[in-house]
Amino acid sequence: MNVKDLRIALFSGNYNYTRDGANQALNRLAEYLIRQGAHLRVYAPVVPDADFEPTGDLINVPNIRMPVKNRGEYRLPLGLNGAARDDLEGFAPNMIHISSPDPTGHAALKWARERDIPVLASVHTKFETYPRYYGLGFLEPAVEGILRRFYNRCDALVAPSPSQIEELTAQGMHDDITIWSRGVDRDVFDPSKRDMEWRRSLGFADDDVVIVFLGRLVMEKGLDVFADAIVELRRRQVPHKVLVIGDGPARGWFEKALPGGVFAGFKTGRDLGVALASGDVFFNPSITETFGNVTLEAMASGLPVVAAGATGAASLVDDGKTGHLVPPGDAGAFAEALAPYCTDDALRLAHGAAGEQAARAYSWDAINQAVLDTYLRLHTARAAAS
Repeated sequence: MNVKDLRIALFSGNYNYTRDGANQALNRLAEYLIRQGAHLRVYAPVVPDADFEPTGDLINVPNIRMPVKNRGEYRLPLGLNGAARDDLEGFAPNMIHISSPDPTGHAALKWARERDIPVLASVHTKFETYPRYYGLGFLEPAVEGILRRFYNRCDALVAPSPSQIEELTAQGMHDDITIWSRGVDRDVFDPSKRDMEWRRSLGFADDDVVIVFLGRLVMEKGLDVFADAIVELRRRQVPHKVLVIGDGPARGWFEKALPGGVFAGFKTGRDLGVALASGDVFFNPSITETFGNVTLEAMASGLPVVAAGATGAASLVDDGKTGHLVPPGDAGAFAEALAPYCTDDALRLAHGAAGEQAARAYSWDAINQAVLDTYLRLHTARAAAS
C-alpha cells in the first residue's frame, strides 16, 4: 500500500485542549503523516480557548469534565454521537489509531471491528496506576483487566520504551507491541539555552545547585515523593535550591510542602528551554509515564537525571553515567542519589554532558516513521487475510 492511500482516523482524549507530553507527541505524528501524504482526521474533545492549535482536521466528540477531584481541566470523551459517526463514515478510514482507552476509544474500536478495519493503539500513560493517587488503589486490578481486554481487541500496540513493552507483555496486554519512542526538539532543549540572568531574577545565586521539577502539578506525578526527598535533603543539610516548572490543580499543596521553593509557573517553547537549562539537576519521581518526555528534555538540556526506576525513565537514564535510577517511592533513596550532585560539581557536569550526548539519538522523523511503518504492516496483513 502507498502512504498516500492511507486514511487514518486518530482518536484522542486530549488532542490540544490541555498541553501535555502525550498530545505533543500525537500532534508531531500528525504533522509527519500529513507531510508524507497520508490522509488524517482527528476525533477528540473540542473546547473554547484550547492550549494550542491542533494539527490536522479536528472533529468534536461528546464529552464532559473529568468527574475526578482536581482534574476538571481534562475532559472525558463519552463515545461517538450521530455527528461524529456521520463524519467518520464520510471520511471512510482504512486505519484506526486509538490513543486513549476511554469510552470514545471503545466505541471507535467497536466501529472498526464491525467493518474489519485494522486498529493500532498507542500507550501513553500507565492508566492502571492512577486510582492509587485518589484513594482508590483497590480498583487497580479491575482497571488493568479492562485495559487488557481493550488492548487485546486491537491489532497491535505501540509503546515508547523497551521497558514499557516488557511490562505490557508481562501484563498480557498484547503479543504485538513495537516501539514508538519520543523525540526532542534540540532547537528548544540544549545546554546553550542556560540563562544566568534569568536564574538571578528568581533569586538564585550563581553557585546555587538548583534541583528542577518539570511537569503538570498533579499528585500522580509523584509530588509527595519529591517533597519528602527535598525535606530529607534539608534534614541532612545538603546545600541546594528547588525550581518548579509547571502548573496544575495541586500547586497549592506543592507550595505548602516545599517552603522556599521557587515556582516559575507554566512554560513552553523557548521559555521552557531556558528554564530547564538554567537548572542543575533534574528530579523525576513519577511512575505513571510510559516514556518520560521531560526526562529526555532534561538530558538534552545538559542536566543529570535522578528518576524513579520505572518504565518512563528506565530506558532513558543510564544509571551511574547520565544520572541515577531509584526504587519508586523511596524518598530516602532519592535524597541519597541527589546529594552527590549538590556537592560534586565535576560529577554533576560529567553526568549532564553524558546525558546530552545520549539525547542526540532521538530524531522525531525517524521515530514517527516507525508508526507509519506499523500502519502499513497492519493494513497489508489485513488485506492478505481477506
